[in-house]
Amino acid sequence: MKLGDYLWGGLLLLWAVVLVMPSTREVFMIMTQAYPYISGFFKFFVLATMGDMLGVRILHGQWQKTKGLIFKAIIWGIIGMMITLAFTLYSEGVLAAQDIGRLPFQGSKFGHAFLTSTMMNVTFAPFMFLFHKFSDLYIDAKYRGRKKVTINELIEEVDFNMLIGFSMLKTIPFFWIPCHTVVFLMPPQYRVIASAFLSIALGLMMAIAKKSKGTTLKEQEVLSQ
Repeated sequence: MKLGDYLWGGLLLLWAVVLVMPSTREVFMIMTQAYPYISGFFKFFVLATMGDMLGVRILHGQWQKTKGLIFKAIIWGIIGMMITLAFTLYSEGVLAAQDIGRLPFQGSKFGHAFLTSTMMNVTFAPFMFLFHKFSDLYIDAKYRGRKKVTINELIEEVDFNMLIGFSMLKTIPFFWIPCHTVVFLMPPQYRVIASAFLSIALGLMMAIAKKSKGTTLKEQEVLSQ
């Protein structure tokens, strides 16, 4: 193991300690309730970026600071704010639909969690994936020295087989829906942080998937910069 492995693991352990220790957990819950968007930004800014860094570590066998990392972390933070709002919208929306008989399993906690997870992941998640992918590609293009980046150029760089075939058609039904069902069974103040931790698992899965099939030339160029 390398020093970076211990540092990464130590940071992850620190998050776990914050959630386990009563005193820090209380502060965490107060901040989450008082400043939901700021805390959502920070959770994904740190944890999802850790997932990205872990993915690069797996692909290259060593820790690398990719160019544009801070901007990609900011994009993750924005996604964290989006997810903070989406969790409330979908949870309350599904509950309202159940109350008027538009959705089944009224009164079932598990049924509500499963329907909320399913509705969110089949409607909101694909657009979030697209937003994230195009944002990353734009940042990569700017760091490669492009003065002007067009949508057509970004579309040509997208690995749609990975984006649709893996991210959408595999991770959504087999990972995100089951995992977010568990998340929506948790108290509301823990849902965003749990989802942020799941983003680390996503970084791990994406890296393994790319490594097993071999990254495209363009992806290799981006990751090596």
